[in-house]
Amino acid sequence: MPLYLQKMSKNKLDVKNIILSILSSFIGIQSNDNRMRDFESNKASYFIIFGLIMTCLFIISLYLFVNYILLDNS
Repeated sequence: MPLYLQKMSKNKLDVKNIILSILSSFIGIQSNDNRMRDFESNKASYFIIFGLIMTCLFIISLYLFVNYILLDNS
């Protein structure tokens, strides 16, 4: 196995670390070391898919929260 593939296989992130990385990037506290770790570890598609899912969940929760507040005031 080539050396670059061995390095990539050792640095794979699990689902929990991918989600934590995306959450920290959402609020802008991602460190440069973690960003470099993310770019070297998994496929970009994992981060894109989880990022899209979390963005949709954020928008849905914001929509539900606003509707709850508007219904509560009327």
